Amino acid sequence: MIMNLFSQTDPTNSLEWTWFLANKYSEMFLRGTYLTLYTAVIGTLAGFLLGYLIGVIQDMKVNSGDNALKKFITGILKTVCGAYVEIFRDTPMIVQAMIIYYGLRQANVEMTPVFAGIFVTVLNTGAYMAETVRAGIGSIDIGQREGAFAMGMSPMKTMIYVVLPQAFKNIIPEMANTFLTNLKMTSVLNVIAVQELFMAAKTAGGNYYKYFESYLVIALIYFVLCFVFNKLFIFIEKSMQGSEDYALAVEYMDNQ
Repeated sequence: MIMNLFSQTDPTNSLEWTWFLANKYSEMFLRGTYLTLYTAVIGTLAGFLLGYLIGVIQDMKVNSGDNALKKFITGILKTVCGAYVEIFRDTPMIVQAMIIYYGLRQANVEMTPVFAGIFVTVLNTGAYMAETVRAGIGSIDIGQREGAFAMGMSPMKTMIYVVLPQAFKNIIPEMANTFLTNLKMTSVLNVIAVQELFMAAKTAGGNYYKYFESYLVIALIYFVLCFVFNKLFIFIEKSMQGSEDYALAVEYMDNQ
């Protein structure tokens, strides 16, 4: 059967057409896979950093003893960040891509489709990660902050050295989910001519009017990518949980 697939010159069924398209347009699918991964990785990492910054700003507290300038700047920053998060969480990514790419071109700001696609992914990811970071910071026991303050640490040092490292560990699973989502959501970027996987399938299928078979090829590619990365993230998450020998140590101390 496999030999027939390799030697068949005139495909006669969906399976043969799927193999034919995958083989004939393999370079196009590989380029699309690379661009999909590139956009998802850069967009997720940069978006995570943006979300981290936004989450820290949203967690900033204003005390009654603070000066008027600090209260004003903090209020402005929190308002701007809150508006950004709401706008990008409440609108579809495909619409954001159209507005940003064609809107900026209309304003005579030149950018390539790939750059625009990554930019949209960063902004979209940042909005979602900001809420995740804020929740992660909130999950840290308040007693740890109070203990750090009692030791003479400033609020900034407490955030950097005490709160954020623990919050980072708590939000790793959500960051992994965000990456997997971005890996699939890059498909909407074909509306601004980004040559990712979906665009590759659309082009290959259009040449022979075999869209089902062409999309079947990228469905398999998406599945493999997501499956592999999901297993990788599960491994990383388990590795960060630490040793499981604590209970044995406690039992040992109890027996002394």
